[in-house]
Amino acid sequence: MAEQEKPKKDKAKAEAKAKGKGKAAAEAKVETEAKGKAKAAAKPEKIPARLQEYYRQECVPKMMQEFKYRSSMQVPRLQKIVINMGLGEAIQNIKLLESGAQELAAITGQKAVVTRARRSIAAFKLREGMPIGCMVTLRRDRMYHFLDKLVNIVLPRVRDFRGVSDKAFDGRGNYTLGIKEQIIFPEIDYDKIDKVKGMNISIITSARTDEEGKYLLKLMGLPFRR
Repeated sequence: MAEQEKPKKDKAKAEAKAKGKGKAAAEAKVETEAKGKAKAAAKPEKIPARLQEYYRQECVPKMMQEFKYRSSMQVPRLQKIVINMGLGEAIQNIKLLESGAQELAAITGQKAVVTRARRSIAAFKLREGMPIGCMVTLRRDRMYHFLDKLVNIVLPRVRDFRGVSDKAFDGRGNYTLGIKEQIIFPEIDYDKIDKVKGMNISIITSARTDEEGKYLLKLMGLPFRR
């Protein structure tokens, strides 16, 4: 009789053990899903580029009307923005390069790339491959966010600002703007910088002419001097 009860007890233990494992697995699954949802909730929501939407809704129709394009695909658009900070003094002081790269990253939200000399120049004690600055190339949303900030926040902070020159186009609809001081960007704390640094901002478009490029950038808010 005792021998008959033993298999029953073993079976009951096995079932209880299996049930316990199943419960633990289910709890672990719920916990994992909860963590996943919490992580997703904690992830910052992507901010839409309002300037990109403005380009689609406002700039494209106006460009088509002005230049008589047959299709919206012919309308010039922004392709990329290149921010370049030349730091020739970094040859003697490498810390300038490090701080410049950090400042560019803060300004653009993207890691800066070190630029190097393409050829040697004995008069400047410059050898090919030596670091001479840093740069960032922005595309898509970051490009639009940066231009939006440049037009509406940064340029108005320039002392005695009266607009940008319209003489800085390259003949193919691309525009380069020189900035003398990085401190006009809100991300830069004047008390924490080691040196005032300038930069060039090149706005690359798909325009075929300077006239088209200027009209596009003017529609997007770039304040050209009158």
